[in-house]
Amino acid sequence: MISETSAVALRQNLGDMLNQVQYRHDSILIKRDGKPVAALVDARLFERIRRMQARFDALCQRIEAGYATVPEAEGLAEIDAAVADIRAGR
Repeated sequence: MISETSAVALRQNLGDMLNQVQYRHDSILIKRDGKPVAALVDARLFERIRRMQARFDALCQRIEAGYATVPEAEGLAEIDAAVADIRAGR
C-alpha cells in the first residue's frame, strides 16, 4: 500500500513510519507544501529499483550506441513512425 504524509508528520512519526515500511512493506510518499518530494520504501524494493535503473541505463547506452551514426532528425523520424505504427495497432 502507498500512503502519503507531509515532511512535518514524517519527522514527528519517523519510528512508526519506518516500522510500517519495514514490516508491512508499505511505501510512503512524502510531500512538502503539497508537492511530492521523496518516498520512503522498503530496502528490498529500493534494491530492485536500483537494479532496474541500471538495466535501463545499460539499454539506453546500447540504443544510443546503435544510433550514434544516424542523424538526429532521421532517428527521431524513425521513432515517430514506430510510435504511429503501435498506436494504429500495426
